Amino acid sequence: MRCSPRSSNREGQGRPAGRSLGFRPVLRASLPFVTGLSPVCHLNEIVWGVAACHTDGVKPRILVVDDEPEIIELVEFNLKQAGYAVITAEDGAEALKKARTQTPDLIILDVMLPEMNGFEICKTLRLDAATAKVPIIMLTAKAAEIDRVLGLELGADDYLTKPFSPRELMLRVKKVLSRTQTEDKPKEQLRFGDLLIDLPRHAVSWKNKRIDMTATEFKLITILAQRAGRVQSRDQLLRDVWEYDSVIDTRTVDTHMRRLREKIGPAAKHLDTVRGVGYRFVE
Repeated sequence: MRCSPRSSNREGQGRPAGRSLGFRPVLRASLPFVTGLSPVCHLNEIVWGVAACHTDGVKPRILVVDDEPEIIELVEFNLKQAGYAVITAEDGAEALKKARTQTPDLIILDVMLPEMNGFEICKTLRLDAATAKVPIIMLTAKAAEIDRVLGLELGADDYLTKPFSPRELMLRVKKVLSRTQTEDKPKEQLRFGDLLIDLPRHAVSWKNKRIDMTATEFKLITILAQRAGRVQSRDQLLRDVWEYDSVIDTRTVDTHMRRLREKIGPAAKHLDTVRGVGYRFVE
């Protein structure tokens, strides 16, 4: 089942004749529900899942930001069925306010919003210490490669385009939250084959041979390793490693990555360049 965004002039698509724009979930599993977002769908196609909770028993809180009521209702319905607490916002100002005051565990963010678009919201959240580490999944009709690259460059953790499958969205939410919760409990040692990063000793070794590096190089490889598999944009690395509040020449990151690769030699196979976006640590 895939759910499409409501047709509108901004999407350049016409509205199919006779299709309802309303969404009303039917709670009887034997009946289908129809939305202006998708073909007829059955509730047994939705991921219900086991109630998701933190280790302290509190439901993860998710902020859904979209200016289309049908999308909000559909996503909120599926999230609640999967065991999450949900808060919603329909524009940029409301999204920023709720992100700062209600401390969501994850944000599902549309791009084409009134007053302030999703890219601007993402950038603002990443520059604010209170929200910098809140994971963001962009859910938008902007499917061009340049838009996906921009979203990741600005700090989004994932990017899903409309039309979308609620099942896929729920799986992505679960994966991002699981990854984030793992990061909240940093290990004292990170081992990837013959590469060992010892955090308490501030040391890196390859095949038991210590590699000398500067404090900045150690911080850079540690952050990448702790986020293994996730693309880190140059801007994100500038903020997290160098703690710059504003965007400067991103060649600083490239220069340090080149020197780091030279120092760690064969272990450089773990450092992957994602063209047009940034870098990623691969296991």
